[in-house]
Parts: sequence; C-alpha cells; structure tokens
Amino acid sequence: MLTLHVPAGGDAVLVSGTRIAGLGPADALARAHPGARQRHWAGTVEPGRCHPGAVRYLEQTYHPDPREADTLGSEPLTGSALPAMDDARWGHSARRGLQRLLAQGVTSVTGPFTRAAVRTAVRRLGVPVVAAAGPPVLTLGGPAHFAVRAADGTCLATVLSGRLVYRRD
Repeated sequence: MLTLHVPAGGDAVLVSGTRIAGLGPADALARAHPGARQRHWAGTVEPGRCHPGAVRYLEQTYHPDPREADTLGSEPLTGSALPAMDDARWGHSARRGLQRLLAQGVTSVTGPFTRAAVRTAVRRLGVPVVAAAGPPVLTLGGPAHFAVRAADGTCLATVLSGRLVYRRD
C-alpha cells in the first residue's frame, strides 16, 4: 500500500511498504499515485534524529511506569536512585524509554546494547541500531524513517519502516 505523507510545508514523502517511493511536491505525487492513502500533517516532514547516548539512556536509566509515580516519580532515574531490577523490568523500562525517544522524533539509536532485555525491546520496536550517529537523510528508495515536526520544533509523528510508531494527540 502506498501512503503519501503531506506536510503543511515542504516536500511530501510517498511510502511504499518500508521504503521511500517518492519525494517532492504533494500535488505532483498525488496525481502520479491517485490510489495512495494520504496523511495530512500540520508540520514538515524531515529526517528523524539519531540518539547518540542510547546505551546510557536505555541501559543505565530507569523509566518508571506511571503506576510507580507515587513511589519513584515520573522522571527517569539513574545512579544510586535506580531500583533493583530483573531483566523483565529492564525490558519494560527500555520500552518506555524508547517511547520517549520516538516522541522526540528519534528514528535510530547508537549501540551496541549489552542487556538482552534492552536489545529485545529495541528490535521488537524496529528502531535501527547504528554504530555511530551520522546525519540522517531522506532518499528515494531508502528506508522510510522520518519525523513530522511542528513549527515550534516539537514532534508530531515518527515513522519507522513506513509504520506510524508515534503520533502526538
């Protein structure tokens, strides 16, 4: 299925499966692909960000569950504030941490990860792990990893491999 991501400003992105099938003016892409599903965004489509400190953020930081807010608060915990955790708890924390990263428009993280639970969480969500953070780009035929940003820079949506994995309400 083709999906045309139409921003309020800038070029549109046409996605076919997990790849970018077209970049350019939305009206030209829509005419060339009349059957494409359209998503209209109140922002611009741009390359996502790579989080260079992902190992520390996901393996050395605990992201509390909202049900733990009364005892642990809602902000990430590090160092001596870390609660005792088994692999399952690290996996849950990593998933919450990844959701926070997606909400910032992150579409790749640096690795490698040593905790199996964290590796599993990253793999299941489909976030690409790279050896070093480089400038992300949108290229024809390349992977459909991108973010939609509002005029104030906040992330409206994050797309990984053509899947909408985060959308701000």
